[in-house]
Amino acid sequence: MRWRDLLAPWGLTKLNLKAGFVDMEFQPQDEDRKAAWELYVELATRVASQALPPDQGVDKAAMASLYSLFGTTREILKRYGPGTRSVAPVAIAVLNDVLRPFLTRWHESFDAARLLTEAESTQFRRDLEQTRRDLLAFIDNLAQIAGAHTPRSAA
Repeated sequence: MRWRDLLAPWGLTKLNLKAGFVDMEFQPQDEDRKAAWELYVELATRVASQALPPDQGVDKAAMASLYSLFGTTREILKRYGPGTRSVAPVAIAVLNDVLRPFLTRWHESFDAARLLTEAESTQFRRDLEQTRRDLLAFIDNLAQIAGAHTPRSAA
């Protein structure tokens, strides 16, 4: 199976992956599966995968949780090393092409020593929801690589 075939059912179209990479054969090794499982657990148990209703949660905590995924992902990929050559390029692309734009857009607002206005909070949560939807495809892809489940049917 080629990476292009693996990524297609998940709709991972926003990722900036090199054309040659998507045409490579996908043959995950044990390190890929282990790293995919750890990344799956980290993402599936955070605001990255769970909707944040308007009357629940704290915006700043959601932002911090997503920001911490950079360090968590780096640690997982370093732990399993070059054996993650199937998972690492996609994980890095998700950090750079999905999470980084969202975090960059909101970074200054959260760095200020003030709370978001109601309008800012509403917009933040809209942006958060879109980012969450983008991440769900990656989360499902990780689960498949780890052997946890297969793609959701498109409804």
